[in-house]
Amino acid sequence: MPTSPYLAHISALGQVQTVLEHLTGTAKLCAHFASAFDAEEQGLLAGMAHDIGKYSDAFQRRLRGGPLVDHATAGAVECQKLRQPYAAFAVAGHHGGLPDGGSRTDTPDQATFLARMNRAVAGKIEPYDAWQREFSLPSAPLPPVAPTQSEGMFFTRMLYSCLVDADFLDTEAFMAEQELARGGGDNIEELERRLQVHISHWFPPKNELNEQRCAILNRCLAQGEQQQPGLFTLTVPTGGGKTVASLAFALRHAKAHGLERVIYVIPYTSIIEQNAQIFRDILGTKNVLEHHSMLLYDMENEADPEQIRLAKATENWDMPVVVTTAVQFFESLYADRSSQCRKLHNLAKSVIIFDEAQMLPMPYLRPCIYAIAQLVKHYNVSAVLCTATQPSLEPLLREFLPDKPPAEICPPHTYQEHIFRRVSFRREGKLDNSTLAQRLNALPQVLCIVNRRKTAQKVFHLLDSEGSFHLSTLMYPAHRKAVLEEIRWRLRQGLPCRVVSTSLIEAGVDVDFPAVFREEAGLDSILQAAGRCNRERKRPAEASIVTIFQSEAPSPSLFRQNIKAGQTALDHSETPDSPEAIARYFHELLDLTGKEGQDRDGILPLMDDPLTLMPFREVARRFRLIHADTKTVYIPQGEGIHLIERLRQGEWNRNLFRALGQYGVSVYPNHFADLDRVGALEFLEDGSAVLTDLSLYSEAIGLTTMPETGKAFFL
Repeated sequence: MPTSPYLAHISALGQVQTVLEHLTGTAKLCAHFASAFDAEEQGLLAGMAHDIGKYSDAFQRRLRGGPLVDHATAGAVECQKLRQPYAAFAVAGHHGGLPDGGSRTDTPDQATFLARMNRAVAGKIEPYDAWQREFSLPSAPLPPVAPTQSEGMFFTRMLYSCLVDADFLDTEAFMAEQELARGGGDNIEELERRLQVHISHWFPPKNELNEQRCAILNRCLAQGEQQQPGLFTLTVPTGGGKTVASLAFALRHAKAHGLERVIYVIPYTSIIEQNAQIFRDILGTKNVLEHHSMLLYDMENEADPEQIRLAKATENWDMPVVVTTAVQFFESLYADRSSQCRKLHNLAKSVIIFDEAQMLPMPYLRPCIYAIAQLVKHYNVSAVLCTATQPSLEPLLREFLPDKPPAEICPPHTYQEHIFRRVSFRREGKLDNSTLAQRLNALPQVLCIVNRRKTAQKVFHLLDSEGSFHLSTLMYPAHRKAVLEEIRWRLRQGLPCRVVSTSLIEAGVDVDFPAVFREEAGLDSILQAAGRCNRERKRPAEASIVTIFQSEAPSPSLFRQNIKAGQTALDHSETPDSPEAIARYFHELLDLTGKEGQDRDGILPLMDDPLTLMPFREVARRFRLIHADTKTVYIPQGEGIHLIERLRQGEWNRNLFRALGQYGVSVYPNHFADLDRVGALEFLEDGSAVLTDLSLYSEAIGLTTMPETGKAFFL
């Protein structure tokens, strides 16, 4: 029986854990996690301080059913006394999230950090002095990585990650009273061995194209060993084996420099699913964690321990290879909540691959590049910007990382670029919808990509009925997947297949058309569209035409700067896919957007505002790569019928809503209002809705954009 009367937890079986036992266990883990970025002493301090407030009589009553007690402020106060602001903020937020700093005039009832310090000064937190009879807090040097407030916030968030993960793990281990399977996997040396077995089948190369792929692969392996950790670019032409080559660099580099995991950051879930499967095939399922909003792991299924292991691994990314989205990655780096921040410490000592780096969101480009630079500069990370169309980010990289310029892993002399050429480009002027449809109908298999969902619907209705398909985000994801499978089947069988799509098909969707039409867009989008043409190189490049045209509809304002920069690049270059055209495009785009356009919500200036103390909550509120200016309409079809019925019966949990995501269509407020006006919606508690009039959803085009005429339109 423990000698201390002060308890931290009581298990379901009545076992007790003293506060000191919990603090010691948490501190040990927290220090270990923080050692990955040379902050072991800070980790030890935060771990020992975080639950000092449990030494109050009020908290001891809480353990036995008493009222809620603020026990986090006490530890923050003790860290503040030691002039340890980073540990103080981390401790203050270890339950409710990192607070805004606030001002010294904040009243004790406010939620800011300084308000909570004022609460302690005013004697409005429960007495907790008994901790001093059991231990003393360790001393810790202030971290050298935080000379500015923005860097201090970044360090605090990393320390906070160490603390909340250690706190969760120590508590989980005690409450479970047995070892729980979570994370794990093989070490980097074993993963690199498995990769070697896989690539051994590439040699000797059997044709000219494979010869070039092997040259790229060998270069990546050599550079992985030779290069010191830092910032890299990897520019590989489409078809150059970029996925395996980047993995080869990452594993060889991690092995050579004692790094612990590889993290892939990918813009869209459609690319994640196929890349994660490639990695599982090479490295083994147990070593790869796929983490994004569209993938469900069943935490409740005790009959499937692997599902539970993976579900738990999503909490802290304790796996050797993690594949995730840019949204998940960057929003976590600017988050204030423990659920998002818990995994961040496992970014330290990693190789992080930013696949399709040209897709970094322009309105948040500066905060994204700043975060990458911080990880490289202070957290023992090697970062790789990986793409076929490398964005010209040198000015930003020089600004945020002046001492570590990026090194190109695969310079042009590594391979013969002309061997990878698959298509020819043709520029047209304006094509009205009727003329465009005539051009598409004249071809047996063709893909047309346009900028507006309304344009996609209008052109689709002008196509011949046999073998014509429409794709847009007005179709729920499960529907789009089914249509894509039919499209792929018709392409393989040589059957008529004409597809009109919005840009969603550019995001790594594996289809191969003999011809592509692309409405004018940013050059990166045009080249992504070209990646759907002659993808498998079954035809000569001269016969595989990508036609760039102007639509009769005006361009959406969201795309105008990209279109203008693309036009400039096309006007001054022989081919859109030349390095010169790509460099000109990104330079033009950065000039057009300017510094404010690359940090639309003023996140970096806010973090270094001398009049604003550590604004964690406000930064998290502003940093949203996907703004919630749309509402979800669920379509009761297929499995969606059963899922919606579960919702109506009162079931309300994260797994259900993730599954429902496969049957949801995101619509803008005016579209949502139109559907409501015609009485087509059943509202749900979270503001989303169920479509009750299925005549407004077509198997051909999805949810109508004109609900007032929808019924007649689909009859």
